[in-house]
Amino acid sequence: MKQSLFTFCLILALCPILGLCQKGYVVDSVTFAEFTEKRPFPVKQMIIPGVLGGTALLLNNGDFEQELQPKINQDLRTNIDDYTRFAPLALMYGADALGVQAENHWFDQSKNAALSLLLTQLITTGIKRSTAKTRPNNFNDEALPSGHTSLAFASATVLYEEFKNTEPLLAYSGYAFASTTAYLRMAKNKHWLSDVLLGSALGIAVTKLVYHFDYLFAWNPFKGPERLVVLPKLDFESSGVYLALRF
Repeated sequence: MKQSLFTFCLILALCPILGLCQKGYVVDSVTFAEFTEKRPFPVKQMIIPGVLGGTALLLNNGDFEQELQPKINQDLRTNIDDYTRFAPLALMYGADALGVQAENHWFDQSKNAALSLLLTQLITTGIKRSTAKTRPNNFNDEALPSGHTSLAFASATVLYEEFKNTEPLLAYSGYAFASTTAYLRMAKNKHWLSDVLLGSALGIAVTKLVYHFDYLFAWNPFKGPERLVVLPKLDFESSGVYLALRF
């Protein structure tokens, strides 16, 4: 299941690159500089993840989280956190199905979500291996940061970016699932406080950057009527339509 999800995310993440190649774009250092000049680095959007990340580093391996963990630990035996981390994405597609106005087309939503999750997972895994922090339950040395939490907050931020201007309550609801995921990771004695704080910072920051620079990979084969050709098919044996998608 995890391998299939990773493959799906990788394919969606590569779609923009393939689209740029098909359109004949040449992405070099000059072109990239011209693109980034249009949208400067989003400093304000990095304040919250910066505070979360900074707090995580201050608390890491400190007395406070060492004393806090036994109070939060409930030795829970549940796998619900495997699902709550992706609940915001389920809400997003549910809202799309109900016709709730979003910022982007469903393909662009999926593309941004896939890229955000993929980058978040790669960065999280890299930090885990470099820090080698022991979990509270001593299971392994992959505590910092919390992977479940980073993906949960990445998913929540995708939901937020899509509905922040149309349905604020829906937009913020994803963070309730993300916070629940973070709590469950601590209540299951899988992570320390600093682990989930850094995970939340990563998930938010990566997704904010993906959405901020999404014009760099703005490719959608389902947009533009000139790309989708519909031809009727009618003969003595059958009837229907032909669909042709031009890339």
